[in-house]
Amino acid sequence: MQGLDEFVPTATKITYLNSLLLCGFHTLDFGSFVSPKAIPQMRDTAEVLKGLHLREDSPALLAIVANERGAEEACSFEEIRYLGYPFSISEEFQKRNTNATLDQSLARVEEINKRCEKTGKTLVVYLSMAFGNPYGEKWHPDIATHWSYRLHRELHIRILALSDTIGISNPHNIHDLFSTLIPELPEMEFGAHLHTLPETWKEKVDAAYKAGCRRFDGALKGFGGCPMATDSLTGNMPTEKMQDYFIEIGENTGVSSTTLDEAQKCASLIFPA
Repeated sequence: MQGLDEFVPTATKITYLNSLLLCGFHTLDFGSFVSPKAIPQMRDTAEVLKGLHLREDSPALLAIVANERGAEEACSFEEIRYLGYPFSISEEFQKRNTNATLDQSLARVEEINKRCEKTGKTLVVYLSMAFGNPYGEKWHPDIATHWSYRLHRELHIRILALSDTIGISNPHNIHDLFSTLIPELPEMEFGAHLHTLPETWKEKVDAAYKAGCRRFDGALKGFGGCPMATDSLTGNMPTEKMQDYFIEIGENTGVSSTTLDEAQKCASLIFPA
């Protein structure tokens, strides 16, 4: 929702998220504890949390944070299990996204992870620009590998989502990166946070799955994406299409297609077609 100019009423957000809680997902990224000046759409995250109908079998809740202050606020809520932090291997994008250098960002990861450990939560790091760089900076798969090793071995990060921030990934580099890192770091859980054009989603999911990835991020209708993407059609990975893919290959996601359809009706009231 953060890309929408018009503020989505808190009650509407709550209704939509409650429909997603019934679908059977493992984790629900429900909000962000970030500066309301930077992302006004997320200023009501704490209020939204109060309205969620949580049960014992509800998905785990994940909140995005960009610094220690946001982490402190997120960790104060018992209902939240995961904190997500965007760590970019691009210095330029890290500055644009979290107003920090790579060294500063690494220090933030360390402090946020310590806070998570003290409060019984788990930090999910999104390794953004893992598949390419639009700023002319040096990029190579080995750079993504290098940072994956450091985050795991030095800072003890256990969940790392390889992130295609601008939709630049392709089946070849997706397969190569996952198939390299998953065997090398068996104690790390790797996820795929992929952005895509409408016609390339399946080949990307297929490449990650065949390389051993079993954690996938998505958004209904594929809405969202990164404002720095060069193509306005580049959006998030469409959840409903991933569900169809996994059903097709015989993979049980635990997600109910019936309740997912109901959630899509709620989504249509918020997101443009």
